[in-house]
Amino acid sequence: MSSDVPDAPDVPADNVEAVRIEDEMEQSYIDYAMSVIVGRALPDARDGLKPVQRRILYAMDEMGVSSRSGHRKSSSIVGDTMGNYHPHGDSAIYDALARMAQDFSLRYPLVDGQGNFGSVDGDPPAAMRYTEARMAPIAEELMADIDKDTVDFEGNYDDRLTEPAVLPAAVPNLLVNGASGIAVGMSTNIPPHNLGEVIDAAIHVIDDPDCSVSELIDTPDSEGHIKGPDFPTGANIVNREGLWNAYTEGRGRLRVRAEMDTEYDETGSDRIVITELPYQENKARRIERIAEDVQEDKIEGIRDIRDESDRNGVRVVIECKRGANADVVKNQLLEHHLENTFSVISLALIDDQPRVLNLKQLLEAFVDHRREVVRRRSQFELDEAEDRAHILEGRLTALDNVENVVEIVRNSEDRDAAMAGLRESYDLSADQAEHIVRMQLGSLTSMEAGEIESEYQDVQAEIQWLETVLSDESKLLGVIKDELREIREEYADERRTRIIEDAGSVTREDLIAEEEVVVAVSEEDYVKRMALSEFDPQHRGGKGIIGSRPKEGDRVSTVFTASTHDYLLCFTNQGQVYRLKVFELPEMGRTARGTSAVNVIDLDDGEEITAVVNTDDVDEGYLAMATRNGYVKRTAVSAFENVHSGGIRALTLEPADSLVDVEVTTGDGDLLLGTRRGMTIRFAETDARPMGRSARGVNGIDLEGDDRVAGLVAAEADDDRHLLTVTKHGYGKRTPLSEYRRQSRYGKGLIDIKTDERNGPVCSIDAVSAGEDLAIMSESGQIMRTHVDEVSTVGRNTKGVVVMRLADDDRVAGVDVVPDANENVDANENVDANENVDANENVDADRANSE
Repeated sequence: MSSDVPDAPDVPADNVEAVRIEDEMEQSYIDYAMSVIVGRALPDARDGLKPVQRRILYAMDEMGVSSRSGHRKSSSIVGDTMGNYHPHGDSAIYDALARMAQDFSLRYPLVDGQGNFGSVDGDPPAAMRYTEARMAPIAEELMADIDKDTVDFEGNYDDRLTEPAVLPAAVPNLLVNGASGIAVGMSTNIPPHNLGEVIDAAIHVIDDPDCSVSELIDTPDSEGHIKGPDFPTGANIVNREGLWNAYTEGRGRLRVRAEMDTEYDETGSDRIVITELPYQENKARRIERIAEDVQEDKIEGIRDIRDESDRNGVRVVIECKRGANADVVKNQLLEHHLENTFSVISLALIDDQPRVLNLKQLLEAFVDHRREVVRRRSQFELDEAEDRAHILEGRLTALDNVENVVEIVRNSEDRDAAMAGLRESYDLSADQAEHIVRMQLGSLTSMEAGEIESEYQDVQAEIQWLETVLSDESKLLGVIKDELREIREEYADERRTRIIEDAGSVTREDLIAEEEVVVAVSEEDYVKRMALSEFDPQHRGGKGIIGSRPKEGDRVSTVFTASTHDYLLCFTNQGQVYRLKVFELPEMGRTARGTSAVNVIDLDDGEEITAVVNTDDVDEGYLAMATRNGYVKRTAVSAFENVHSGGIRALTLEPADSLVDVEVTTGDGDLLLGTRRGMTIRFAETDARPMGRSARGVNGIDLEGDDRVAGLVAAEADDDRHLLTVTKHGYGKRTPLSEYRRQSRYGKGLIDIKTDERNGPVCSIDAVSAGEDLAIMSESGQIMRTHVDEVSTVGRNTKGVVVMRLADDDRVAGVDVVPDANENVDANENVDANENVDANENVDADRANSE
């Protein structure tokens, strides 16, 4: 393909420098990074502004768009800023302008906007051609005295104009309005603060330059000035530790929590009203996500959500379902949506270098800047005052010699000659002579002379004052403090954000009264809890009262007592262990069947809870386990510290074997195994060495025939308790533990109780003390509570007495001990005439049969 363009001639380069490409890329990247850091993203520690914000305010000042002027189209302000000072996109400038006008972004907005400048719902501002703006009064305090040589000016991007490198900033804007920005490899996030508190802290730094950061922070232990950030949207800060780190180290994490109130009505449906949201929270998006979690059942108890917010403030109404606890719903909302983390990074520019600053350093940067501004302003005003005094001195000289001065001027050929004549006659300067020549005749009156004399005296006083300010540091600092107090008086307001103590999460457990309960589990895995107080103590031999109504074909398999605040380890017949919170069990009436246990514990088919251990009892020591076929195993409690929701293996079982009981041991006591045929063996705990969770264990008792283990008891060497044995047919006895001598492990044991046709096989064995209660439940759902003392104390190899009177086809399902019973209620007063057999029927006629 031919071309008409001639080849360019070879021109030798004047200077070619060879550089390594990695060095060039490194230096170019550093230059770019510093350009972003200094020229765009980070605020100056002196006036707290980024370049784009500073240029917008300066452009408005140059345009005369002050707080006392009319509003000007935002597009006009953006155009002037972009054309003269900020050579970047108009959208970036307008975004910065809009943010300075948002009362939900800045604690003290710097721009007075008119029109739609966005909302807390994330709505963007209207187009710049539709909105108008002017400087807010407080922004003029940032610009004050800029025309008095208070700050340095530098050329704009094309050196056509000049712009201030920093504003005079009579307001500590960096702390007051905060700042956020992302640079290259670093970012800043400074929260806004209350103006009055920041000014008080700045004055404290002026008065005591050697003060510590802790003296500036207002905490319960010290009376400082700054309580914490003061967000324009209010809300609550809940952790003081994060505040301390943010102020002392320049970095910290704050937990900001929404403000909520609870409104109660007579219908039983409470409502939660959100009145303040965490800073920089998108209200509409947050409401949407709450609604999504409600639909997905991640948050329970909410019926409806309404946004009733208006220009007067935020109001989001959350309707609770009937019967739902508003405090529990609040906790769910806080956990998932209404508590945010605000990460403080106090990074700002000091001498064009990014530095992380603590609270005192931030205040010192402002105070040092104000010291320089006031000094330069005072020097500027002193120069002007001296110039004016010089002119006034010339006028006074002319007034003192008015006739001769008039004569010299009248006889001069021109103005220059008159000026020369005056200078020669009265030793005047050129400026004085020119001013006299230009004086009007009216200024020669006696009244004008008096005014000039008075003005001269005022100017001299001003000169003297300014010289004192410039020569005396304390006077200069006094000027700074007086001006800060004036600004405080003019603009300071009350705090919006509260600092509250973190009382912790309000959980469902916190809202449930701590009480003793009876937990019943059926063979088909129905479970429920009932208050133990519903079952008054009765005399031994009663029938009890209804505690559960199992469905046809089902029967109660396990019963145990616990506190609603207990965390339990539930061991099953298949050797698994689960962790259970008692308050999570459904509370139901005595006649209720219960709910399926799979809603609480994920049990397999045929799996039943056979032993329960309170986690309060397992801080240290061992868990001793006994199986149906006579195996015993000890495992350190530390092996059960992390029990996940799906359970973990407690021990390995042989085919046809099952776990029957678990006890907490100290490691140096004795273990007692009781069998269904009434045999009991006692041996040293150390005979069964500790093993891991996957082990099977060792033989504990030599069982005869079809005999099987019924229960396990842990005892100490000098234990003064009794062994309580209860049989399936409702008979039982107490025997001192001392009557069961220690034997070697894997023996046949001693006869504990006779298990003839009347008694039936042994159901359970427990170690009991005087003053305790028993909770006995039958397979049909009858529950009886009786004092341990009601059960007769007899020797081994006896039949025992009636403990609970059962129907012919009913059997004891389980027995649990209620420790330290304090209820000394007369049993005769607690017998239900319809459901309980009169205790007088339980005469100890059968005691003769117990021997």
